[in-house]
Amino acid sequence: MRRPSRSRPRNQRLSLFALLLIGGTLLLACRGDVTPGAVHVSKLDGDIGPVTADFVDRSLDRAEEHEATLWVLELDTPGGLISATDDIVQRIEAATVPVAVFVSPLGARAASAGTFITMSAHIAAMAPNTQIGAAHPVAGGGEEIEGSLGEKITNDAAADIRGIADLRGRNAEWAEQAVRESVSVTGAEAVDLNVVDLVAVDLADLLAQIDRREIELRPGGTRVTIHTAGAVIERTDMSFLENVLDFIADPNIAFLLISLGGLAIFIEIVSPGLIGPGVFGVIMMILAFFSVGALETEPAGIALVVLAFILLAVEVFFVPGFGFFGIGGIIALLVGGLILFSDAPTEPEFSIWVLVGVAAFVGAVFFGLWALILNERRKTGRDFTVEHRMLGKRGRTRSVLDPNGIALVDSEMWTARSAGGRIGELVEIEVIDVDGLCLVVEAVEQAVTPLTEALGDAPPRSS
Repeated sequence: MRRPSRSRPRNQRLSLFALLLIGGTLLLACRGDVTPGAVHVSKLDGDIGPVTADFVDRSLDRAEEHEATLWVLELDTPGGLISATDDIVQRIEAATVPVAVFVSPLGARAASAGTFITMSAHIAAMAPNTQIGAAHPVAGGGEEIEGSLGEKITNDAAADIRGIADLRGRNAEWAEQAVRESVSVTGAEAVDLNVVDLVAVDLADLLAQIDRREIELRPGGTRVTIHTAGAVIERTDMSFLENVLDFIADPNIAFLLISLGGLAIFIEIVSPGLIGPGVFGVIMMILAFFSVGALETEPAGIALVVLAFILLAVEVFFVPGFGFFGIGGIIALLVGGLILFSDAPTEPEFSIWVLVGVAAFVGAVFFGLWALILNERRKTGRDFTVEHRMLGKRGRTRSVLDPNGIALVDSEMWTARSAGGRIGELVEIEVIDVDGLCLVVEAVEQAVTPLTEALGDAPPRSS
């Protein structure tokens, strides 16, 4: 007896999933009305990078669009990229609403890039037991930038922070010391030194202290009085996508994505019928391109990482025997990883243990493949190519071959072409030739095999 079609329930499930997805998107998009004149609050904790700069820009845009009384940035950061810091500072200085940067919660810090951001605000505040300073530029691994390049970057940063301090009427001498000598102070000390304006226990205390304060939005420009007592609080937080992108904008994650993405694509090339590794490899490489671009990496490091995979592929496919190309590939991967983030002035450290661990894993996989292929060649006396691997294998068609279609051979889905006439669906076939990644097949039996038998189910009972 013929089984009932399952396509309708499956289509219904897909439709329901699509409706839920669309509905969820609309619910996220419809956040309700925003009260004009509210106090907008955003939180930024972690390293400063391109994603956080875009987040600050989006948050300030939203505050300006809804005519916010004040935009408060709750800040806790160890530092980050100079370029992203410059973008954030420029956006704050161009804001058309008053901006307050609040270093919080208790125990937070505004180190390095955070010092620039805090001092650029109209109102700078800190919670008790917080620190600000230590703004000397460092390289990607946290080490000193030596030579004329280091001197140039330090002088540029010192001039930048002096300009920020002068613009807001704050202590420019201390600001320059924070860059040149990496000095750091607590919140109470920062108030005494005229680095920040006040110390507040929490957001409510901050808003109470600055109520009715007069703010000059631009030098010599409009002065506004902010009214924060009893104001409605409107939060703008990082979205899920921004959190994901911010997470991968890290040198360790970038190197993992490059290495594992390249490895997955290589496995797909070795086993062309296996779709999964290639798909995930491409996704990881796309994310790696974003991460690498965000971290301002060294082109020579990228070139060495690419060379590493080329050498390992040469070792596996063309000259397996002594391992010279493979060893060279591992060395290129290690050296490429070392210099990939060497001169980028970024705060997240690139861990040597991540570098060694990833290089060891990639090397183990490649040399494992090398050993399998070498063993296959010794057994058969033939190259381990797709043609020799698939010739003589049997499988079943998964669509009609007229002459082209899909076949399942050796537990893999392949594009197949009939060597003779039309071959029906679920017919047993045998591979007689390989044309690129297309299997040339012929039917072993001409009768169509029942679906239940082909799938290994129990034979159908008579009705």
